[in-house]
Amino acid sequence: MKGFKLSFSLCLVLTTLLVVGVGSTSAQLKIGYVNSNKVLATYKEAQDVREKLRDLNAEWEKEAKGMQKQIQDLQEQLESQSLLLSEERKQEKQQEIQSLYLKYQQFLNEKWGAQGEAIKKEEELLEPVIKKINVAIKNIGEAEGYSYIFDTVAANILYASEDQTDLTERLLKELNKGVPAKTNSNSN
Repeated sequence: MKGFKLSFSLCLVLTTLLVVGVGSTSAQLKIGYVNSNKVLATYKEAQDVREKLRDLNAEWEKEAKGMQKQIQDLQEQLESQSLLLSEERKQEKQQEIQSLYLKYQQFLNEKWGAQGEAIKKEEELLEPVIKKINVAIKNIGEAEGYSYIFDTVAANILYASEDQTDLTERLLKELNKGVPAKTNSNSN
């Protein structure tokens, strides 16, 4: 419902801007759009951020698997020694397993929860990239005389006529000026 209200509000504002803008000026309204998903997927600096995040997540996953293995080993040990252990010792082992399990759950939440390190790190690493993209969009808009440049992903544009200008490739070209091409260092 919130997304619908936002889309409806955006459409209302855009319609108002177009009606007022077209009615009050004789200049041609020039509109372009970019696809932010494509930009983030193909822009070298954004790819580097994604790679760093993948590496970080891989480290965390390895740590989580180690914790899982430790819990599993203790459970198997408890099961195999169950007949030999006193009730008191069984309870100690079960509490140890429970304690490790709680630490494991806490670890998962700290890393991948709603306020987890993964989200914070992604925001931290992507912030300068997003700023650079926005500056490039502004520069293209000013240099080429665009009245508006929309993001087809974030602005929820449901239709763009074929005569509208897709600036995604132009933006990627601008962003990648002077950036060395990615070399595949993982080829074995």
